[in-house]
Parts: sequence; C-alpha cells; structure tokens
Amino acid sequence: MCGRVAQHKRAVEYGSMLKIKFPKGPPNAPAHYNGAPGQDYLIARSDPRTHDTTLDLIRWGLLPSWAKDRKMAWNMINARSESVATAAAFKEAFAKRRCLVPVDKFYEWRKVSKEKLPYMIAMAGVEPFTLAGLWENWKDPESGEWIRTFTIITTRANELVSALHDRMPVIIAPEDRDRWLNGPNPHKLAKPYPSHLMTIWPVSPKLNAVKNDTPDLMEPIEEKEPKANEGELPGVNEAARDEPANSE
Repeated sequence: MCGRVAQHKRAVEYGSMLKIKFPKGPPNAPAHYNGAPGQDYLIARSDPRTHDTTLDLIRWGLLPSWAKDRKMAWNMINARSESVATAAAFKEAFAKRRCLVPVDKFYEWRKVSKEKLPYMIAMAGVEPFTLAGLWENWKDPESGEWIRTFTIITTRANELVSALHDRMPVIIAPEDRDRWLNGPNPHKLAKPYPSHLMTIWPVSPKLNAVKNDTPDLMEPIEEKEPKANEGELPGVNEAARDEPANSE
C-alpha cells in the first residue's frame, strides 16, 4: 500500500517539472514531510476540454460520487491496479479522471520484534517524481459542499520495496505522464518501477506519529538489525490508528 508521502517543494517547482503554467499564480500548498491521508496535496490534472495540465490542492482519500458520507474516504486511500478499471469505486475515475501526484519520497515500514521501523524511498537522484492517481468530485448531501478527493494506485512491489512490503505505488515515468493523463491503454503503465532507478534509507521512528512533520524526519539514520533470538517479522506500511485504511 501507500500510506505516507513527502511533498514538500513549492508548487512552482512541481509546476516546472510538469510544464504547468500558473496564469493566476500557484496554489498556496503546505509542505508535507510526513504526509498522511486526510490532508490536502498538490495534484496534476488534465482539463478535459483543452488538455492543459493544472496543479490543484485536493484531499487524499477518494470519495466516489455516490458515497453517502465522508467516512468512505478512509477506506479509499489506495486502489489496486489489477482491479481499478472494474471496481465500482474507481472505474469511472479511471476512465475519465486520472491524475498525477508529485512527491519527493514515500515511506514504508518493516517490523523488527515489537518495533516499526520506517524507511524512505526515493528516486536514485532524489529528484521529485509522480505517482499514478485518480480524482473525484463529491457533493456533501447535508451541506451541499463540493469536495475533490484522490487515491493513489498501487501495484506489486519491485525488488527494492519487496523487502518491506508486497505492494508499492505506481510510479509514472516522465515520458509517460501525458499518456497517463490523456492517452490510450493507461493500464499498461501500472507496473512496478525499475529498482535500479530508486534508492532507500532508514529514517527516524518519530515518523510513525503523524503529528511529527518536520524536515529532519527525512534524514538517514543507522539501520537497526534484529537480535539473533528475535527474528524479523514481515514489513508493513504502518499508519496511525486514526488514519484511513487501505482499500486493498
């Protein structure tokens, strides 16, 4: 799954990477060093009429148009690539409302004894990259308020990430971004990203708490190994107990 990301650069920097112009000025986005579901993120979308790409603030945790209330978003932070084209909650968005989620890193966890140890995963050059996503419009039946939400698509883990978890977010390469937003056969892009183009390092356990959201969380620490008599448990992407669950 994918339950934490870092998106901490300015909107103009992501805009430059994605060739987006801001005729009315860039959105004022908060920096996320330990970003979790339920928060607002910069999302790249394509205008269906002009095919111009825009960068907008949208909330993580997808609400299908037919959702009865906001609680459903807590189960829709991820969508499996294998079923995204047919699942009731995602199929319409997959056909019409694909998006890109620009990030700087994402996190995964492994369990060693009773501890949950976070790792940061990034591009080998530590440059920003884009995750495959879907977005939706949802109208609150009580207030009449329109809310835009998104989900991140996952696939099986590559060799690098599989040491921690069996799933990873779908990463869209620079040359495939336009195709993901507007082109044919987008499902063919939903595959594991090459391991040799990525890197990973252990980070502070302070990242386990969503309330901690500072730049120092991304700094590498010395990797902790399990004691000989403890053994190692399978890795998990561990979010806080009051965060959304993964739709996987």
